[in-house]
Amino acid sequence: MTSASPIRLALIDDHALVRDGLRALLSVMPQIEIVGEAEDGASALKLMRDQLCPDLILMDIGLKDTNGLELTRQLCQQYPGIRILILSMYNNDEYVRTSIRAGACGYVLKDASAREIVAAIEAVAAGGSFYSTEIARKLAERSAQSDPLTPRETDILHSLAKGLDNKTIARDLNISVRTVETHRLSIRRKLKLESTSALIKYALDHFKT
Repeated sequence: MTSASPIRLALIDDHALVRDGLRALLSVMPQIEIVGEAEDGASALKLMRDQLCPDLILMDIGLKDTNGLELTRQLCQQYPGIRILILSMYNNDEYVRTSIRAGACGYVLKDASAREIVAAIEAVAAGGSFYSTEIARKLAERSAQSDPLTPRETDILHSLAKGLDNKTIARDLNISVRTVETHRLSIRRKLKLESTSALIKYALDHFKT
């Protein structure tokens, strides 16, 4: 972003006091232009339909009429170019993972310093990601503790998300049914999934088509 092209930012939070505070903080930043505000999902969708076209949305989780994570998923599907940064009071692992799956590019806690919030906005608007220090540490630890899936195992998950059975997957990937079964067992071990139903649910949650 250049000084001639500020970050066009929209604030979505159900508390007017929070929006007032963020506006006071960010409006003095020459690199940021606040182009709209909303207190709920309906207002946020109307802003987008009215061609507000922000570069970035600062999104709360608890909104009056919807969950901010679900709204994030909806906006990312409808407006693929939008960048969304979650700003929340909840330091919750599941919320963080859900925000990533929904398409958010970062997650910052509301007790973060003004400097950290501005840094997060700049990083996400520039095409990167940003997580509060404690959240980033937890994500790194979780990643280090789990074995990464191989490309073939990822292919299997994609196929399971489509509702395909082992025989069809084997034919599509030109491998044997026994190999598909072996890959499925490996995926369950790596992801610590105890049953076939849990495996299918994971595939649907992470690889929806």
